[in-house]
Amino acid sequence: MTAYIPFIPAIPLLSSLIIILFGRILSKKIVAFLGVGSVSLSAIITIIAGINFISSTPENGSYTVTVWNWLTTGGFSANIAFSVDALSLIFCFVITFVGALIHLYSVEFMDHDEGFARFFAYMNLFVSSMLILVLADNLLLMYLGWEGVGLCSYLLIGFWYKEPENGYAARKAFIVTRVGDTAMIIGLFLLFINLGTLNINELMQQASLKWAVSSPLAILSAALLLGGALGKSAQLPLQTWLPDAMAGPSPVSALIHAATMVTAGVYLIARTHVLFALAPAVQAAVAVIGAATLIIAGFSALTQHDFKRVLAYSTISQIGYMFLALGVGAWSAAVFHFMIHAFFKALLFLGAGAVIHLLHHEHDMFKMGGLWKKLPIIFITFLIGSASLAALPLISAGFYSKDAILWFAWSSTNGSKWLWLAAYFGAFITSIYTFRMIFVTFFGEAKTEPTHKPGKLMTIPLVVLAIISLIGGFIELPENFGHFQIFSRFLSTTLPSVQLAGESHNELLFQILSAIASLLGIYLAYLLYFKKSSFAESFSNSQLANFFYKGWQFDWLYDKVFVKPLVWLSEINKNDFVDKIYTAIAKATEFLNSLLSRTQQGRLRWYVMVLTAGVVIILTFMLNL
Repeated sequence: MTAYIPFIPAIPLLSSLIIILFGRILSKKIVAFLGVGSVSLSAIITIIAGINFISSTPENGSYTVTVWNWLTTGGFSANIAFSVDALSLIFCFVITFVGALIHLYSVEFMDHDEGFARFFAYMNLFVSSMLILVLADNLLLMYLGWEGVGLCSYLLIGFWYKEPENGYAARKAFIVTRVGDTAMIIGLFLLFINLGTLNINELMQQASLKWAVSSPLAILSAALLLGGALGKSAQLPLQTWLPDAMAGPSPVSALIHAATMVTAGVYLIARTHVLFALAPAVQAAVAVIGAATLIIAGFSALTQHDFKRVLAYSTISQIGYMFLALGVGAWSAAVFHFMIHAFFKALLFLGAGAVIHLLHHEHDMFKMGGLWKKLPIIFITFLIGSASLAALPLISAGFYSKDAILWFAWSSTNGSKWLWLAAYFGAFITSIYTFRMIFVTFFGEAKTEPTHKPGKLMTIPLVVLAIISLIGGFIELPENFGHFQIFSRFLSTTLPSVQLAGESHNELLFQILSAIASLLGIYLAYLLYFKKSSFAESFSNSQLANFFYKGWQFDWLYDKVFVKPLVWLSEINKNDFVDKIYTAIAKATEFLNSLLSRTQQGRLRWYVMVLTAGVVIILTFMLNL
């Protein structure tokens, strides 16, 4: 099994390098074949690896393959080595399978773009970096993939770099996530200094042996890793970059939000769950941050006009659910929601991208309308994805993944009624803003006509993702629905089971409450945005709605607290003595250049005379020696 594991990240990486080197001379068909084919091949290898893993799971729950020794210095050694277990296989499957569908969609979406080859080079590098991140057996190699996805997000968010605002969005994403990355790298240093290794399995074993629960080093290490997770997964207070990341092409948004970058923080916490269990205060903070983020982002999504920005805030909110689950120790529930979310959120972003693409690149939902008859396939698939996002009871995959989080937020030993209440209220808000998108975009009066019908390369990924968004939840049914839990049993070799506070027989009651929240939110969206209640219009024009629309003014706050003071200091400091040294060197160089330039008169006889004089002087000097 282990022999072909390195090919999972290597094939997309090789494809990216080929396109980077030869993209200008390759035809679009070859570029598309390399881009789609490489990720698809990685998906096939991942599925084969998963089947082999299930049939012959090792005693310790993982396989490790070492490709080569990366570096050895002092007492430290790091390998290019990949570890395959249940957790990494699930992430690999989502990254490659959803990534392959997004790549296929991109062939048609980017067909007329002048940067076609460059786009696929970046996308394949993105997929390869994320695969390295989730397969790495040590934190140093994981950090390489971690920074790789950061680089690729910068390149893809600013893909249409001729527009200044796109470059600003790319820089913002890069800088804000660097804040979390700085905390993470400090955490890696702290772990190595105190535990003597960065190998993940050895690290968790050493931490359990050497650190007591709630020891200061365990708390500090977990807090620093949490800082990195907050940046990559766009959670409070580092969530501001993600809405602006919509500047990139729609397939980029789907890849970032569904299968790659923003889920890296969820993976990091799940992978180092032993360390967080040793720091219960930090683990509790994960739950509180997730609960706060899902509510704040939900209200912001409720007021957006840009189709993709609604989905961006929705992603922040749904990852908040995953953080909440991680914080209460429901590890498998968090990963289950990650997988289901990847399916329906990729579907929603690709569906939104198709609508925008076919409506003259119009992003404002309130300038659309009446599309359900004109774009029936997009409407039906988008409706299915929306049902899953809103956790429509019984029939959508999102109901089962979100219901598990709501239940464990109440019933686990680390849960509480306040966490459950936040998650429940967030679910209600989610169903409102989700079907607000449906009613505003696809119903009512048509304001913008589609230019053409979508082709098969765009519709096939939508249909496949829609089917999975319906049936995907049935692999993990709650106990009172038959206890058919394939997913959690598969993960049990890697992640511990959630600890419940005690025997409880009220799960059905909480499921009914979850269903009520979903259905009530849909009905309220129907009244406000289909029947067009006057309250919806008055609310959208209120100062409170403007506050939510601007992301609770976090950008304004950071601009006042960090950006402007830093700019002010740099203005004061720009003419300090250090700058004067370099200015003096530059002026001296310019003076010497001016003297030398005077010898350049363009007169051949003058040049020959000077050259001859120089030769005579040199020969005279040599003879005298």
